[in-house]
Amino acid sequence: MTNYAPTRREVLEGRLASQQPHTAKQPMLHISSAVVTVLPAHREAILQRLAALSGVEVHHAGEFKIVVVLETTETSEIGARLLDIGTWNGVLSANMVFEQSERLAEIGG
Repeated sequence: MTNYAPTRREVLEGRLASQQPHTAKQPMLHISSAVVTVLPAHREAILQRLAALSGVEVHHAGEFKIVVVLETTETSEIGARLLDIGTWNGVLSANMVFEQSERLAEIGG
């Protein structure tokens, strides 16, 4: 029998029943939503750059705020992507709002 200690997230989300131990070998899918706040004069250029990024979808574009969804297999890529977007000319901020992580095997991947 393997000694298994659930993660804090598993406890908080109530995912202890029939739980398999998490190992680094289990591929994950990370999906995040973020709000990118922009200067209106740069809005169109930023929308074009966001649309060109792999794993990024624009879901809403207001005058100052753009809502995006980021999808990747590495959680660190989401943070790095948001840090990069935050440095673009005309971007005031790029902030994560929500993140969901699932094992690819559990969602049919």
